[in-house]
Amino acid sequence: MREIPATWMRGGTSKCWVFERDVLTVPGRGVDDVLLRLYGSPDPRQVDGVGGATSTTSKAVVLTPSDRPGIDVEYTFAQIGIADGRVDWTSNCGNCSAVVGPYALRRGWVVPTGDVTTVRIDNTNTGQLIVVDVPTPDGRVTEEGSDRIPGVARPGLGVHLWFVEPAGRTTGALLPTGNAVDRVDGVRVTLLDAGAPVVLVPADEVGVDGAASPATLDAREDLLGRLDRIRRAAAVRMGLAADPAGAARATPKLALVSAGRAGRSDVTVRMLSMGRTHPALAVTGSVALTAAAHTPGTVLSDFTAGGQEVLRLDTPAGVVTTRAGTRDGRFAIGVTRTTRRIGDATLVLPDDEPTTPTAASAA
Repeated sequence: MREIPATWMRGGTSKCWVFERDVLTVPGRGVDDVLLRLYGSPDPRQVDGVGGATSTTSKAVVLTPSDRPGIDVEYTFAQIGIADGRVDWTSNCGNCSAVVGPYALRRGWVVPTGDVTTVRIDNTNTGQLIVVDVPTPDGRVTEEGSDRIPGVARPGLGVHLWFVEPAGRTTGALLPTGNAVDRVDGVRVTLLDAGAPVVLVPADEVGVDGAASPATLDAREDLLGRLDRIRRAAAVRMGLAADPAGAARATPKLALVSAGRAGRSDVTVRMLSMGRTHPALAVTGSVALTAAAHTPGTVLSDFTAGGQEVLRLDTPAGVVTTRAGTRDGRFAIGVTRTTRRIGDATLVLPDDEPTTPTAASAA
């Protein structure tokens, strides 16, 4: 058996295990196999590993300090399949992005500078520059804070993430089809790539209440099946897959959108994650929604003013606020997340048969 050091952290409304890149290099085994075995996949309960048996708790963050000018940390995200025994490297997780800055500061990869330290991160999945402002009071590294966000019961260290020029990081264009609105499976949709590729579907176009609870939506297997068909057909339209069957499980994401509640929010959103309704909201999804609100003619134009600096997104966990602005003179979308280190651990990798081929993975 082999021992692999890792750190368990919460980032926003997700939990992830953080690995330094070199520790996942195991002779004779591919990185995908190593992660699947550590997480206990494939198994719906992930009972023989550290996976949490939900899409928001079966995630990995792979880090290494960077020697590239203007970049402090190179960060690769992996969504660990639960029952299907696959690792998806095709997208980023914005919530897990929140742990990178605090981890780098704690490890000494970045030196604190004043009350707030900026950490510049390259997400290697998408080529996205993420500029993170981390509190470092009096130039000290701290892991505690009193900030709160929807979907997390207790306070944590609040970090502000800026996704710099997020458009087209995966497909090469904000609107991969060139259209603000397309029709897929008879439904008006906006296919948009900002933060992550996302399919925006007006809730009333598929006959559902946009403010329905995740449990209500997840009980509708017919609805989930149709939404997945739309998502897979959209993947082909966006150039992400050659055919619907080849669409990745995590990319593109899909969000049901409807009007917000007066005085509370601008948009109501229910986002799907790995085939089920997200309990809150993927941060990369909030980036896409903000970009859509700034793009004339998208399905969000039905209930947003357009061009607004602050966007209030009503999620199952509460209202998430994003801000459109600039960072280093470049367009950027910002959001605040909280984070906490849960613990440091040594994970044990058994010397059993690989569950996947040993070919090199995207990491």
